[in-house]
Amino acid sequence: MIKNKLALAVAIVGALGMTGAQGAETATAIFAGGCFWSIESDFDHAPGVISTTSGYIGGHVDNPSYEQVVTETTGHREAVKIVYDPTVTSYDKLVDTFFHLIDPIETRGQFCDYGESYTTAIYAGTDAELKVAEAGKEATAAALGKPVATIVAMAPTFWPAEDYHQDFWKGSEMLQNGLTRAQHYARYRVGCGKNGQVEAIWGKDAFKGLDGHA
Repeated sequence: MIKNKLALAVAIVGALGMTGAQGAETATAIFAGGCFWSIESDFDHAPGVISTTSGYIGGHVDNPSYEQVVTETTGHREAVKIVYDPTVTSYDKLVDTFFHLIDPIETRGQFCDYGESYTTAIYAGTDAELKVAEAGKEATAAALGKPVATIVAMAPTFWPAEDYHQDFWKGSEMLQNGLTRAQHYARYRVGCGKNGQVEAIWGKDAFKGLDGHA
């Protein structure tokens, strides 16, 4: 039944010919999966992804700053807006990949980051995308045998984060701690334990859909 629901939802997206499209050649997807540095890094390794933008979504403050969001008083989540080529990948594939690079059952945040801003969500741009995301959530719950904490909702305004957060994982700028942004991110990724926890949850399917681990 779950597979049938997912197939039907995917068929609806295909029949409508739109997946949050910005134009004839690109489409968008928005995922909140904990620290946006990591989600951006992950999806930069996904075939068909053209660009990624870190930002904030879901809160009650317009154009919030990082300093505001981390107080956990604005209601925002850290998220990544993805522009992709629908002739190379698809919305349902990106949804499936997303679930395989997070801890879907965690309610408090992700890995070493806790608070509402680090909780997981999929923000759909169309009713068809919403159905695909809901079907993906059901399939994930069935695969893990546990309830999935990830919220599925229509997308409110996405606010791009500050420039210094964009492409943080590969930045060459030197920080005050004597490390480049890329070096700082690599240390954070290991210290936060994301790779190990995702692999413990998903086994050989961890980071499914990526061109190697980020």
